[in-house]
Amino acid sequence: MYPESEILFPARSIPELRDARPGRAWQELIDRLAKLPETSEEVLAFSLMMIRLGNCLTCDLDSYRASLGCTRCAQRTLQGFRGSNEELFKRLEEARRAVREFLDNNPEP
Repeated sequence: MYPESEILFPARSIPELRDARPGRAWQELIDRLAKLPETSEEVLAFSLMMIRLGNCLTCDLDSYRASLGCTRCAQRTLQGFRGSNEELFKRLEEARRAVREFLDNNPEP
């Protein structure tokens, strides 16, 4: 197993994505998320977006992606994304709605 690879996108990688996309809005988003706890709704939504975007569910620990490590894989995924930042923000909002729906339907005991 590679020491920097996990099963799903880890919140610890978020600060390393600051320069993966151009634009002030992207940098401000990453700066804001980096200050939040990994259990916050916004961080969970961002992680879900990255899991979907990077196809983390199909990653195999013997794969090239796993050998890169989660942070580098996420950077490459974002740099290779052909859509605009606005499209990424739209995907983030979709992930936020999914997280909110899950939390609303699964209250803590």
